[in-house]
Amino acid sequence: MSECPVQEAEGPPGPAPAPALVPVPQDGKEMNPTNQMPAPNQLPAPDQPFPLPIDRQKSTIPNPATGLTWVYPSQQMFWNAMKRKGWQWGPDDISARDMDKIIHIHNTNNENAWEEVLKWERMHLRECKEPQLKSFGGKAREFSPRARLRGLLGYQMPFDRHDWLVDRAGREVRYVIDYYDTPGTITPNSLQFAQLDVRPALDSGTAVWDRMKMAWYRLMYAPSPRYEQ
Repeated sequence: MSECPVQEAEGPPGPAPAPALVPVPQDGKEMNPTNQMPAPNQLPAPDQPFPLPIDRQKSTIPNPATGLTWVYPSQQMFWNAMKRKGWQWGPDDISARDMDKIIHIHNTNNENAWEEVLKWERMHLRECKEPQLKSFGGKAREFSPRARLRGLLGYQMPFDRHDWLVDRAGREVRYVIDYYDTPGTITPNSLQFAQLDVRPALDSGTAVWDRMKMAWYRLMYAPSPRYEQ
């Protein structure tokens, strides 16, 4: 089961990395199949050193299941998710202000990833003017072929990976998103955001052709084409 945030390394938990973005759906009672998340938990943890807000921010990412947009987790939900993954903090390790910054980084990473998806979807504007995010899941321990190749060449490995399933006018298109640390040390106070590598998965002829075209665009023009309605 995958959920955000994730802790990659074994051993004692430390400061959380810049979170990979993952919106979560509206509150529900069952395990949500679109993101494999349990019902949102807004209750404070027993050893929580300070209270956290339970308000949630709406994203700009369309959700075809609701006709609205996906909703980001509250600070309390985010804290509980990190606890489930093994993160442990004392009162001197993290503050309520840090959590506010972590949520800001998390949500901004999500919005940035969606913007990157829309750059690719711009090539299918005639087919679909309003792509939507149907579902998503984390695969932190399943490195993509491109990430493994980068590692063999001596580049850093991503700290997280997500696969997003986009609804393109009824057609499902899978996107792979690798999350890389920005240069320097990531801390809650840094407000540094992840570096994103977003591209359609090579599981169809259309995706292969799109990646060939994008490589040409990026070679000949900068920046890459943006999505416009």
